[in-house]
Amino acid sequence: MTDSPVPVVVHIVSAIPYAVLGAFQFSPRFRRRWPAWHRAAGRVLVVLGLTIAFSALWMTQFYPRQPGTGELAYLFRLAFGSGMAASIILGFAAIRRADVTRHRAWMTRAYGLALGAGTQVFTQGIGNAVFGVSELTTDLMLGAGWAVNLIAAEVIIRRSGGTTGRTTVEAGLS
Repeated sequence: MTDSPVPVVVHIVSAIPYAVLGAFQFSPRFRRRWPAWHRAAGRVLVVLGLTIAFSALWMTQFYPRQPGTGELAYLFRLAFGSGMAASIILGFAAIRRADVTRHRAWMTRAYGLALGAGTQVFTQGIGNAVFGVSELTTDLMLGAGWAVNLIAAEVIIRRSGGTTGRTTVEAGLS
């Protein structure tokens, strides 16, 4: 990693504003009051989010594996990094079609996956306390961090109207 710290720096420098700025995007009141700000910030967040996802995938592919992790962690990183990038692309495509419902759903998933590292602090701690420290436990608890956030995102999506795929106009929200 020290031979090529640029991807790590890019990842961290992108993740901080993504986490902070992204939180404001989920406030209906904020979106209604400042729709132009929401759109402009959303464009910035697409770039930041894709930078996070692709830098994560880069590090997964080209950095040595972290000590104490195995093949399963490698596969999780590839899957969830790709899932975040796909979610952002699908969310962006949905809003370009004026499909607000799907846009919100995909962006909620992307944000949940992006915050997976924060949740992993808890899943690792709990996993180590309950199951002990092993490569398998570490790998499973890393995956659990992303899975917990993805499940939370799906619950939020379903409670806020789900992913019916109806556009704003069809839903009668315009």
